[in-house]
Amino acid sequence: MSADAFVHPDEIRSMFSGAMSEMYRAEVPQYGTLMELVSEVNQHKLTADSALAESLADRGEMERIDLERHGAIRLGKPEELFNIRRLFAVMGMHPVGYYDLSVAGVPVHSTAFRPIDDAALKRNPFRVFTSLLRLELIEDKELRDQAEQILAQREIFTANAIKLISVAEDNGGLTRDQAAQFVAEALETFRWHSSATVSLETYNKLHDAHRLIADVVCFKGPHINHLTPRTLDIDAVQREMPKRGISPKAVVEGPPTRNCPILLRQTSFKALEERVEFAGDHSGETVGTHTARFGEIEQRGIALTSEGRKLYDTLLSSVRHAVQINADGSNACDYDTELTERFKAFPDDYETLRVEKLAFFRYRVTDAGLAAAQKGGLSTSVDELVDQGYLRAEPIIYEDFLPVSAAGIFQSNLGSDGQKNYSEHANQDVFEKCLGAKVANELSLYAELEAASLEASYQALGIRKQVA
Repeated sequence: MSADAFVHPDEIRSMFSGAMSEMYRAEVPQYGTLMELVSEVNQHKLTADSALAESLADRGEMERIDLERHGAIRLGKPEELFNIRRLFAVMGMHPVGYYDLSVAGVPVHSTAFRPIDDAALKRNPFRVFTSLLRLELIEDKELRDQAEQILAQREIFTANAIKLISVAEDNGGLTRDQAAQFVAEALETFRWHSSATVSLETYNKLHDAHRLIADVVCFKGPHINHLTPRTLDIDAVQREMPKRGISPKAVVEGPPTRNCPILLRQTSFKALEERVEFAGDHSGETVGTHTARFGEIEQRGIALTSEGRKLYDTLLSSVRHAVQINADGSNACDYDTELTERFKAFPDDYETLRVEKLAFFRYRVTDAGLAAAQKGGLSTSVDELVDQGYLRAEPIIYEDFLPVSAAGIFQSNLGSDGQKNYSEHANQDVFEKCLGAKVANELSLYAELEAASLEASYQALGIRKQVA
């Protein structure tokens, strides 16, 4: 069968993310409220900031704003991670980055499945932050063994989903009918189940060890625990959430408010308390509650180079050690003040970020550059070409995540806004063995995008020798 007969992975990804959004809106009504709020804030921002609107339109990013979502799931065993990689590959999504969340007391390590090339990101930048439970971090051996036994008995994928994954792998794609069936079958993995696979007594034991462990181990599958829209003004969303009956977490995770947004800022509302039917046991109690699913919003800025990330990490670490956020978030203002003050050391204009090589940029030839190229004799210096107006440098959007921020969101929605600092237990080799593949290095991907844009620009200008 020819490749033309197959549905493009980007289209399957859009079909799936759309179906996921509809399912989550039906399951979590506040998600619909959140979507309406984000849409209103984005429209107001674009109306008030014509330069931003023009810039997004010029870069071809306006269309992706409304489409953009990221979800998150938590898996329990290596086989689940291995097969989720295969499932996401059908949609053109690949594992990017390794995140050790044990740094904040969360016993998981993670990656993000997402599209990686420029065209695919513009079509639909759907991402799923995917975590694997680290049973070895459960100190109680008896409880650890029990959790492992419970997980061994479950299968989170339907038989038809696995079959269609194999069809896509063997044939190189899926037909229209197969793609529609695949989306329906894959969606079942992420659906909420109001019945647990364990007794209330077992649930409580796992919950007491760590609330996230109970969430991963005690249910039929890894229910999607949030879907995240992208806003252009997260501070406005944070202010407006209480007016819509939504209680936000105490602080926005990530960098402070800036003229030139960097990396990723995230906020969320607290997880819902949901009624759950538990398997019967000698206690006779079979009804309880569980909190897992919540709403999250993100604002994305420019991707930072390794030097930029070092500066960001250093500044953020200094803030977190200077101000420990209370469990009830009561000193959030102190934290925000310290964050803003310390980040004054991070340049807040794009040209300085570019010249000091703190961030990644996409280069494009201007009309003036094309006209000058006709005369020849152009400089081979990137800085000079930018200064002369022959090249335009545009920020490359950060498509990935931040481990400290992700852990902060997790902690908030497990019942506390308190900040915790723990030693790291990173083990990327074990994670990749479970995954069955290497995770891509996000910094390398951004560097490749920048280099490719610069090479294309030099070719358009008729410059053979490139000097960065």
